[in-house]
Amino acid sequence: MTVDEIRSARLLFAEELKGGTIVAADLDRPEVQRAVASSPVPSRPLRILQRLAMKRGRLSWESCLTALAGARKAVLGDASGPLRVLVRVDEFPHAGAFDDVDRYGTTVFRRFHAIMRNAGVPYLLAVTPRVSHRPLSPRATSCRRLDEDERHVIEVLGRDGVVFALHGYDHRTRRRSPRRRSELCGLSLPRLRDRLDRAEAELAASGVRPRVFVPPFNRFDAAQYSELAQRYAVVAGGPESVPLLGFRCTPRWWGESVFMPAYPPLYGRSAEVAAALTRLAVRGVGTWVPIVLHWGWEADAGWRDLERLAAQLAGVARPWETSWRL
Repeated sequence: MTVDEIRSARLLFAEELKGGTIVAADLDRPEVQRAVASSPVPSRPLRILQRLAMKRGRLSWESCLTALAGARKAVLGDASGPLRVLVRVDEFPHAGAFDDVDRYGTTVFRRFHAIMRNAGVPYLLAVTPRVSHRPLSPRATSCRRLDEDERHVIEVLGRDGVVFALHGYDHRTRRRSPRRRSELCGLSLPRLRDRLDRAEAELAASGVRPRVFVPPFNRFDAAQYSELAQRYAVVAGGPESVPLLGFRCTPRWWGESVFMPAYPPLYGRSAEVAAALTRLAVRGVGTWVPIVLHWGWEADAGWRDLERLAAQLAGVARPWETSWRL
């Protein structure tokens, strides 16, 4: 196996290795190699076909389960086990907070955090150091720094054990088309580094030093990945990443970082995620399960579905501050 494949295999069996029920030599099996096989970025036509298949429900994170279950059965004799869910939340401050503070401001976010905290659900929160006016307009230029209340929320979240990811600098798209929105695509590597440096410096002033990167709009160029991987322990993504990077089972080591996109139905609204987790629990495949929630979507939906999902996540959601180190 390649270095990436060996690391991915160890990540897949991280708890068993840590607990001493297996040793690294036990992972040298063809079933494991198939489950963690590395691949280059596919051709653009194939990436587009993969994205279309995902939109039509023919390709999802669950598409990876057959290989993952086969690997676990080959090594452990039984593929079953408890889910190991990693909860990612996008985004704070909300991209709409500049223009609609009543709908997406800190008061509303506090309700989201209270639901997750009261259920005992650890999560990763993607944060930006700037809040943009009209973030979906490439021509708009106005943005502001975090205000006092937003900085206070971040301080409280840190005390409550929330782990932070960098979510770009200002979450403003450089491209108008909804299919191509991205803060990063098209930036040269020097401009990308400068943008990340400025974002990290501003967040450091609030005590935030993220080791995880969540790309705004889930989009960045394949040529930018190596720079991101050198800076962050985990690089995230989502369904929008597929036309740029291809579909990849997740989480998976790729170069110097763990690449961890989340895909539907585990990337969506609480009701959709809850239904998917129920199916996975029945199947009993004890592997990492990355999910993504958008607290703005949950606020718009009235919180009830989130409250039910939070109760479901209690006991199966794992802390990020230990998970990404494994």
